[in-house]
Amino acid sequence: MRNKIFLSPLTSPTSSHSSSHSSKTSPHTLSATIMEENVDCAEVIIRKWDLNATDSARLYSSNTPSLFAQDHRSQAQQFIKSVNDLQSAMHFFVSEDPGSPMLIRAQNLMQIAMKRLEKEFYSVLKTNMTALHPESVSLRSSSSRASSTWSAFSDFQNRETSEGEDDDDEITTDIDQIHIKSNKTEKVYEDVMSDLRVIANCMISSGYGKECTHIYNLIRKSIIDETLYYLGVEQLSSSQLQKMAWDDIEVKIKKWLAAVKTAVKTLFHGERVLCDHVFCASEKIRETCFTEISRGNALTLFSFPENVARCKKIFSPEKMFRFLDIYEAVSELWIDIGMIFSFDSLSGVRAQAMTSLLKLGEAVRTMLLQFESAIEKDSSKTAVPGGGVHPLARYVMNYLVFLTDYSGALADIVADWPTSVQTSLPESYLSSPISANDVDDDSPASTISVRLAWIILVLLCKLDGKAGCYGDHVALSYLFLANNLNYVVSKVKTSNLMPLMGPDWVSKHESKGKQYSAKYERMGWAKVLTSLPDDPTVEISLPEIKDSFRKFNSGFEEAYRVQSSWVIPDSKLRDQIKFSLSEKMVPGYRVFYENHREEVGDESIVRFTPDDLENCLSDLFQGRSEGMGSSRATSYRVSSVSTSPSSSWTGH
Repeated sequence: MRNKIFLSPLTSPTSSHSSSHSSKTSPHTLSATIMEENVDCAEVIIRKWDLNATDSARLYSSNTPSLFAQDHRSQAQQFIKSVNDLQSAMHFFVSEDPGSPMLIRAQNLMQIAMKRLEKEFYSVLKTNMTALHPESVSLRSSSSRASSTWSAFSDFQNRETSEGEDDDDEITTDIDQIHIKSNKTEKVYEDVMSDLRVIANCMISSGYGKECTHIYNLIRKSIIDETLYYLGVEQLSSSQLQKMAWDDIEVKIKKWLAAVKTAVKTLFHGERVLCDHVFCASEKIRETCFTEISRGNALTLFSFPENVARCKKIFSPEKMFRFLDIYEAVSELWIDIGMIFSFDSLSGVRAQAMTSLLKLGEAVRTMLLQFESAIEKDSSKTAVPGGGVHPLARYVMNYLVFLTDYSGALADIVADWPTSVQTSLPESYLSSPISANDVDDDSPASTISVRLAWIILVLLCKLDGKAGCYGDHVALSYLFLANNLNYVVSKVKTSNLMPLMGPDWVSKHESKGKQYSAKYERMGWAKVLTSLPDDPTVEISLPEIKDSFRKFNSGFEEAYRVQSSWVIPDSKLRDQIKFSLSEKMVPGYRVFYENHREEVGDESIVRFTPDDLENCLSDLFQGRSEGMGSSRATSYRVSSVSTSPSSSWTGH
């Protein structure tokens, strides 16, 4: 910054003018004469706009006419030129004759001029709040001129919608008015931006940069303060948050999430653009000013996530989604943060944003471990009625589906974070097809894929243990496993988990599900399937025929009675198992039935027709409790099957 040129003792501007208005330096030279004439010309313009006041209150009075008003713009240009000429003259006199009265006169004129420009700078900033609103500045800096018409055009569209369709002439007139209004608005904006830069350049080059920046910082910082207050951004320490209930903290988080994007992309971006424009002549002043008006509020904005992340008392799997919301908000703005707060003096702001991301990541990892631990430690012993889907499976899979909405953030958070080394999982599961080794390590999402695959592994291991709750009902245990694995795979296939797990993962687990279904069929219907001869066409004695029918009847009635309350919630899996049972049972029975029905001739022995079997099988797995008629199941009673999750898994 150029130093101000002062001489002592100073005479007042009035006395200088009256006593030395035509004084000349000695000896006279052509250059001296030219400089004296420049001072004379400058004095005419400068004194015309002299505030004629010594009190500071008059400096910012709105009663004085504005030099940079539309009807005075030509004089404003002359005023700035006069200041520049005066500055050149002062430098000349300093080098030629530091004791020259002309130098004192020039300096006094300079003080008058600077007071005027100080007032004008304040006035332009204060009276053009709309044109200089950060949103307006930010929009114009990143959009074409056409973008500036959007607000007016939106008003027109709203008016058109509420009042109905107008004729073409009226629409054309409205559009013309919009363009005129837009052009005027744009002209005001350009004039204001130009005036601020011209005044700042003039004051800085004249050695009055401190006065200029003081006014700028005072006004623009107040705008940032007021805007952030309006957006609901508060300065809350971690100790304050620790004393608050979760519901109150969540309200603060929601307000912060609603504010942060506007604060960064509009407020701080607009202020950076304005500051860079106004003080384009000096990078140092640009940095100093923007740092002064933005640093405190930016630190307040970006320290909130860190302070939330330090509140360990609120950590729980259900609350992790709010932490991920905050993490995503900061990470999505990271490039903007780096560009807006790029000055060295604002490195603390960038560091604070990064610290918040790191602390949020640590919090999310902690809650993921809590989630895994909660699955492993689930101690519910109640068997799900009918072998249906366990509430734990529903909770965990729905939770993971929600997590996939944050796959990008999670991939960053769990990068290079190994899965749990110590675990109570059986060795067989650690080498099962659910292993994380099945995930493509070259995939961009491999880290989160591995973590989610691990959580599903923990879940299936836990479900495997819960199958033991069915005791001696081995077939029901396998049906339970088939139902739950089918639910897990279906959730993967119909959600954003699919691109993370991949088709190989799905194929392997579908194969595992088919094995469970086959074991259920074999264990649940063994007596029925082995009651008839392997070859139903082979010739056997009548006692053997009757014995086969009796065994079939007994086995089928028992299996149907026991399994009438069993369920297969998924219609596709239900139809597959019904079809498989029918294919294994009905064709062979039909041949045996048709070959020996008349030979036996006793309905008490030949109790089922092939169609009866089809009907009974079609009624299975609906969760009903059914009785058997003399020839087929003819009466049904619906039982209530509780599907409410256990208390430890209610919520999400």
